[in-house]
Amino acid sequence: MEPGAVSGILDTTLAVVFTWVGYKTARIIWKYTPYSYPNARIRAMEAKLLTEQRFNELAESRTLQNFVVGLEDTDYRDYFADLSSYDVESIERALERALAGTYELMIKILPKRSAPFFRLMLEEWDVRNVASVVKAKLAGEPAADYVIEIGTMLPKIKAIAGAKTMEEILVVLEGTPYEEPYQKLILGEITPREFETELYRMHYGKLLSYALSRKEDERIILEEFVRLRIDRLNILTVLRAKAAGMSAEDIRPMIISGGSVRLDPLLHVDDLGMALAELDSTKYGQVIRDVREDVERDLSVLERALERHILTRVNELNRFYPLSVAAPLGYVLQKEREVRKLRAIAKLISDGLEPERIKEMAGDAA
Repeated sequence: MEPGAVSGILDTTLAVVFTWVGYKTARIIWKYTPYSYPNARIRAMEAKLLTEQRFNELAESRTLQNFVVGLEDTDYRDYFADLSSYDVESIERALERALAGTYELMIKILPKRSAPFFRLMLEEWDVRNVASVVKAKLAGEPAADYVIEIGTMLPKIKAIAGAKTMEEILVVLEGTPYEEPYQKLILGEITPREFETELYRMHYGKLLSYALSRKEDERIILEEFVRLRIDRLNILTVLRAKAAGMSAEDIRPMIISGGSVRLDPLLHVDDLGMALAELDSTKYGQVIRDVREDVERDLSVLERALERHILTRVNELNRFYPLSVAAPLGYVLQKEREVRKLRAIAKLISDGLEPERIKEMAGDAA
């Protein structure tokens, strides 16, 4: 073979190798570098999450003023700065604003390919608010008491709470995703329960569609996370319906598609105990077995157990994919748990319970 031909082959081979190496390097940079800064910042914020010792100290506060003072050296300080009085409602509103700030920070610092997912997560609070406020209106209760200070459309939520008629609410919801389901509700085409289910069905449909549109690690993490959340909602819906003695035909329309667990066997059993037994053979079997004795008395025990399971799984994904969307997901879940526990402590202090009882009950709330 001529020397020139050999040289040409070598040059071509080297060009192919360098092109491949360049491509793989670019892929690694595209995949991991955008998460370097936000995840480092999240690690620093995780170090500031309140410990069990700190929760116990707050439970000893005795008064709500002392409770607020006890949080002055935390990131909650700025949210308490504008408190006009030390009542539980004002404190809860401040904690809700702090949680909203966490979502907003994730949207700000995360790469463009994953930040929109956290805005969609924030929209779940819109769903909760719309459903709660509309149900309060239908029941003739003070709707403003049900408004949570978090979400993407708080001004509209407050306008709904202040509406004089059900028709006025339709005007407020005009142009939002919730306009059509609400119109069906006031026309009597669907019940309040079906209205709420439709809102969650729309929301989780958007979350799952977004997750499935991602690539590689992001798709794996986000898809599993969304399916876990759908499973949690469906399992609790079915079990509550069984506890209320509802039939399979009545329960089926309440189930949201997209979960990973077959729920049909649960629909045809006679009671809550048998439904729990059916779940024993699913991937949630161990979660249920750990709290089985308490679940039949109080389904909120299972709700908290499923929330802990989701957090545990996200943390596992975070260890497997250290520079990924798993870290911000895990942080948001931990922050939600922290705010939930702080709200519980504030409420129990307001009710005048003794510190040891507050510690016990606040632990259950998480």
